[in-house]
Amino acid sequence: MTPFAICGVQMHVSALQSNVEGMLHRLDVLMARFPWTQMVLFSELAPFGPLPKFAQPFYNDTTAQFCEAARKHRIWLIPGSMFEKAESGHIYNTSVVINPQGEIVTSYRKMFPFRPYEADVEAGTEFCIFDVPEVGRFGLSICYDIWFPETTRQLTSQGVEVLLHPVLTGTTDRDAELAIARATAAQFQCYVIDVNGLGAGGVGKSCVVDPTSMVLHQSAGQEDQFPIEIDLSMVRRQRETGMRGLGQVLKSFRDRSVDFSVYDRNSGTDAYLHRLGPLEIPQQGSRAGLHVDVPRETAPGSAPYDFTQIKGVTPILGKTSNG
Repeated sequence: MTPFAICGVQMHVSALQSNVEGMLHRLDVLMARFPWTQMVLFSELAPFGPLPKFAQPFYNDTTAQFCEAARKHRIWLIPGSMFEKAESGHIYNTSVVINPQGEIVTSYRKMFPFRPYEADVEAGTEFCIFDVPEVGRFGLSICYDIWFPETTRQLTSQGVEVLLHPVLTGTTDRDAELAIARATAAQFQCYVIDVNGLGAGGVGKSCVVDPTSMVLHQSAGQEDQFPIEIDLSMVRRQRETGMRGLGQVLKSFRDRSVDFSVYDRNSGTDAYLHRLGPLEIPQQGSRAGLHVDVPRETAPGSAPYDFTQIKGVTPILGKTSNG
């Protein structure tokens, strides 16, 4: 076995005041209760909340506090993420990875800001991979990144066995994210540690998924600290022999007979995508994407609509079908 204890912290996040002291307090409580914990992961934008106006340069007094906490408790610490104001003036959604010696070993800028809603946040371009000595290889992605399987493909193709995934989701698509987390674990034969916040930090429902897509833990809508001991030897065996002795998906991808022209921006394969319109926030009454000619209203008792006049509808045996 290669056991390693990771704890997610699902906590209330304020949008208008610092949450750093609350994070440090919860960390002290966590380590007093579960001293066997080796890594702690907070949710996306936990320290200062979801407003870019609180962006600050890296590295700063806050990251120094987190480094001291990691050294104090001798843990790996990923304190969610913060808005970073770079020297260029651009704002990034940035996370840091701190080792048990209190050193920042790497950082990560979110590759897929939640556009068009996060229009003022720049996209990062560098992947985040780090090794925990004598344990295994870890990768970091943030929230919306996981909706794009290419991000996890890049990480796992370089040997990542555990995907650390802080999120901030307070919207109705949280259940879709949970489905994606399970699918990601199965597709890429890895653990997924998915930590959401509460209040301005999300609706909770954090989860830990193993490489068979089994949910090892599912939080509800209240504060939660959930240390889970994972076994990285399970990842290695599954990648060698398949999920439950079945699909060997990473090796099958490696031995594929096809290359995907959609990734060549000059191939023209993605021409359809360029017909989808601009990436912008929908407005009230928007009918974009419907492409239906709405029939005129008829008076009560008059003949019914002729649905065959609606584009894309073909009559079949006296009925209508959209094909």
